[in-house]
Amino acid sequence: MFVIFGVRTRDNVVSRRAATCEVCRADAVQTLVKRTTKLSLFFVPLIPVKPATYYLECAHCGSARRVDARTAGQFA
Repeated sequence: MFVIFGVRTRDNVVSRRAATCEVCRADAVQTLVKRTTKLSLFFVPLIPVKPATYYLECAHCGSARRVDARTAGQFA
């Protein structure tokens, strides 16, 4: 019998809005992305392996910086 398992990381866009980027200091669209990693069994994601992390991505310079859950809650 074969058991196929592994981990899968997915990025989900939570929201977008115009703000000032902390890296390039340009007023551009900032995208809030939620990254989750789950254990999967037979290609079905089941159990979260790590807590979710949030990233802000700048549409102008392309930089992505990690933010905490409190900042992500204020952004969404």
